[in-house]
Amino acid sequence: MSGDRPARWTHRHLGLLAADDATTAPVIDFAALPRILPGHDVWDLWPIQEQDGSTSVAGGRELWMTLSAPALGHPEERHDRARIRLLGRRGDEWADLGNAFPDGASPGSREWSGSAIRRPDGTVSVYYTAAGRRGEARPTYRQSVVEARSAVLLDGDRVLLSHDVPHREVLRSDGRTYLPADEEDGAPGRIRAFRDPGWFRDPADGSDHLLVAASTAWSDTFTGAVALAGPRDGAWSLLPPLLVAEGVNHELERPHVIVHESRYYLFFCTHRHSFHPAGRAPTGLYGFAAPTLTGPYEPLNGSGLVIANPAGEPDQAYAWLVLPDLHVISFANYRSPQGLDLRHARSAQARTGFGGTIAPTLKLTLDGLNTRIVPVPFASNSKRV
Repeated sequence: MSGDRPARWTHRHLGLLAADDATTAPVIDFAALPRILPGHDVWDLWPIQEQDGSTSVAGGRELWMTLSAPALGHPEERHDRARIRLLGRRGDEWADLGNAFPDGASPGSREWSGSAIRRPDGTVSVYYTAAGRRGEARPTYRQSVVEARSAVLLDGDRVLLSHDVPHREVLRSDGRTYLPADEEDGAPGRIRAFRDPGWFRDPADGSDHLLVAASTAWSDTFTGAVALAGPRDGAWSLLPPLLVAEGVNHELERPHVIVHESRYYLFFCTHRHSFHPAGRAPTGLYGFAAPTLTGPYEPLNGSGLVIANPAGEPDQAYAWLVLPDLHVISFANYRSPQGLDLRHARSAQARTGFGGTIAPTLKLTLDGLNTRIVPVPFASNSKRV
């Protein structure tokens, strides 16, 4: 629904869910995946976008960002060491361009997912999640949206972002519509959300917006929502949510919007364990569509399911992001030997089964409220430099 009445994702929608060839991703061959950053895990990839949504290019390379952490210990611990890494892409090849920001630049203790837009003056606004607080003795789970606006610098064959820039908190939960994500203890998948800012420019009027994975303040459990923020008096202001999943799902992560054939497609991803009850629906990419940014939204394919991991590998990929050309990127998460949930396995076993690199690209076809997966040849994802 539009205006102050958000769309609702309900158990009735999930009752229409049917995993089939149109929505089931191919099984990933983890052994064939190259490590984009040897010695590091990478996840939650996103491009630096131009004003029209296309991927920005500098020094002959597309510019991308990803979360990264040393590939040590249990893979779930990577969230406590996460940094934003800058990547360059030329054709099929990826180049490591180093950490996007210097040590200690963020107001948080680590850097979580976001988005980035290149401004007309050539600077890049990176919107990301500051998790915890700078200098804290142990990780906490406060989350807010931060902007760092940097110049793009060319140093021979390298591309850098200028480091001497402020990191400003530009958005936080208001405690009225959206609950604060300020737990002292917790872990991803069991904490409230105010993260993953996704930048979007509405072609209808040229206005900029941020979408945020949030938690509503109207109930105590399973409060997942997609928050919207817009500009007001030179700052960002929270608006009513686009979508709520109260009683259905805990986290609607990495929300983003693309426009295709005059429809607004709202996508987000979620884990199978974030549903109520757990396992009610698969880990996957989900989506809704509407005639305008603010709605009214209807679920894609009746249920909202767009891409599901295959039943035999329920955790193989995560963090899907749909690009304007309908290619879909994600990262290789966990293999599932004998159906095990490796999030809770011992460190050595979990590490052996964790991908921690970019997954093969998929592509979607969109036909109104119907979608279909179109596999892309693996070679287009397979090299690094």
